[in-house]
Amino acid sequence: MTTGPSPRPEILRIHPYVAGESSVAGVNRTIKLSSNEGAFGIPPAARKAIEDAVGETYRYPDGGAEALHAALGKRWGLDPARIVCGAGSDDLLYQLCLSYGGAGRDIVMSAHGFTIYEIAGTYAGSRVIKVPERNLCTDLDAMLAAVTDATRLVFIANPNNPTGSMLSAAEVARFRQRLPEHVLLVIDAAYAEYVDRDDYDAGASLVDTSGNTVMTRTFSKMFGLAGLRVGWCYAPPAVASVLNRVRGTFNVSVLGQAAAIASLSDPHWVDQCKAHNTKYRQIMTDSLRAAGIKVWPSVGNFVLADFESVDRANAADAFLRTRGIIVRKVGPYGLPHCLRITIGTAEETNMLIDGLMAFAHG
Repeated sequence: MTTGPSPRPEILRIHPYVAGESSVAGVNRTIKLSSNEGAFGIPPAARKAIEDAVGETYRYPDGGAEALHAALGKRWGLDPARIVCGAGSDDLLYQLCLSYGGAGRDIVMSAHGFTIYEIAGTYAGSRVIKVPERNLCTDLDAMLAAVTDATRLVFIANPNNPTGSMLSAAEVARFRQRLPEHVLLVIDAAYAEYVDRDDYDAGASLVDTSGNTVMTRTFSKMFGLAGLRVGWCYAPPAVASVLNRVRGTFNVSVLGQAAAIASLSDPHWVDQCKAHNTKYRQIMTDSLRAAGIKVWPSVGNFVLADFESVDRANAADAFLRTRGIIVRKVGPYGLPHCLRITIGTAEETNMLIDGLMAFAHG
């Protein structure tokens, strides 16, 4: 009897990534607060750029995304030659794992870090070591202790998803200094635009001062382009060269490149979105705590609500769904007693608060 082709054994150990749900059956209106998308959608300049570029979608995009590299370099003061773009930052995380991981090459991440690190690392054939956190914050000393001669990559999400925690620039710099030179440190800064603390650095300065650090970023959050899949990284020249050898030839679409370039040109979008997020993140945090719900400190565009038991978290989720509100269960992150809640518009945030207030008061 023919059984068909068999994948590598480790592939079958991968649990597929589960995305945030988008709809609830039987309700008139769905409020999606499950995927950390930007509260205000697409920047007006990006929307116009998409409309203008539609006629060019029959052609292949610029394989090198040169104009996007230049726009990113200008916006953030970076060398465009050291920027590599991908179909979302996930694309680049996969390529890093495939390029620097593999059999006999370990990958280290925090226990509650982004699940794509584990999926991509396992796919590459690496052993993925998940290090316990301290108060839901990456424990750098514990991660350093987990590094061996076999370690090739260390992933740090900063800010971290789904906990919302943040490491200071000084902490990350000290960690990089203590890591062996053969270890590539990947700083995933998907939520960098939302951070409003003076002691934060997304990672560019470490990339500039070391040959073994990569910073990854995305247009999926603050810039509202999640559906177009545009991400990028800033890397040492040697790492950028490796990524350009293995990435997809046309991995960022015509519309994605046009929209990303246009979104960078809006001088007010980030400031306005960031101000809204800071205000309503605090309002949500204070309101849920007043209702007796524990909320972990967050610097992202979401909060982690801790219901202290799996049953209560599931009950809260089910109650919110009766009102058409979708939040994110984070059991796959090892936090089944918690719900991750995106900061939406003022109206959406108030609806979420009203829902959890009603739940908390029975």
